Amino acid sequence: MDFTAKDVVALREKTGCGMMDCKKALIASDGNFDAAIDFLREKGLAASQKKAGRIAAEGVAFAKVNADATAGVVIEVNAETDFVAKNAQFGAFVENCADTVLESNPADVDALLATKAHGTDLTVADELREKILTIGENIKIRRFVRFEGVVSTYIHAAGRIGVMVKFEADAALAAKNEFQLFAKDICMQVAAASPTYLDQKDVPADVLEHEKKILLEQVMNEGKPGQIAEKIVMGKIGKYYKENCLLEQLFVKDNELSVQKYVDKTAKELGGSIKVLDFVRYEKGEGLEKRSDNFADEVASMVK
Repeated sequence: MDFTAKDVVALREKTGCGMMDCKKALIASDGNFDAAIDFLREKGLAASQKKAGRIAAEGVAFAKVNADATAGVVIEVNAETDFVAKNAQFGAFVENCADTVLESNPADVDALLATKAHGTDLTVADELREKILTIGENIKIRRFVRFEGVVSTYIHAAGRIGVMVKFEADAALAAKNEFQLFAKDICMQVAAASPTYLDQKDVPADVLEHEKKILLEQVMNEGKPGQIAEKIVMGKIGKYYKENCLLEQLFVKDNELSVQKYVDKTAKELGGSIKVLDFVRYEKGEGLEKRSDNFADEVASMVK
């Protein structure tokens, strides 16, 4: 066993692991620094498998555009606690995952995990295992979407919501500061109003028929005769579009305008053509099972 306390500290700084874990790694590797790193990485793999069953429903939704503004990404990475979601190491890992998606354009999460992480010689899966080891919580890359073209992104409430919107506009118009402000407005609309569809034609026929059936039952139960009920339902479907379709929604900054009218108004002011083509809105943890335990219970269980 040929190592010093300085070696333990150096290993801790290199890996971010605890002092005792670093000491054990150096003992197990007979003081060989590189072998100790491998030991800790192997331990990290074991740790990630052990933690894999723990609920990871916190984390962040993150979004960014690449340096030359030709592509954007929105990604959700989950952790077990909100405390870890605010950790600088965790934040750096999430952004590096986003950079890797922008750079390598993987097909899905599995492909991303197998991709070499941006700026490193490790795969994203290797980086993930190291973060699980050093941070001490289960971490999962849940989902991402990458758009190419004219894209704007927005992050709300420190990662509670991440939004990306794709536009059709020529390069000269898209480069204008006024367009950038407009695009940010549309992203904020998506964050605030949570639309499900872009416009009426994007609403699936089966969804529309289901909605009509429910509304018709409601109106008929109110005692309205058939023909009148049909007209009332069509009016309510109009309201459904205005609540659920982005371009039909009232613009949050000016309720005198729909989002589509705001788009048209901005295009006219900037002397060009603008179309909203697509959007993605991720809210961290949506649809995931949440942790039911609390800190007091956790402390009590540790005492026992």
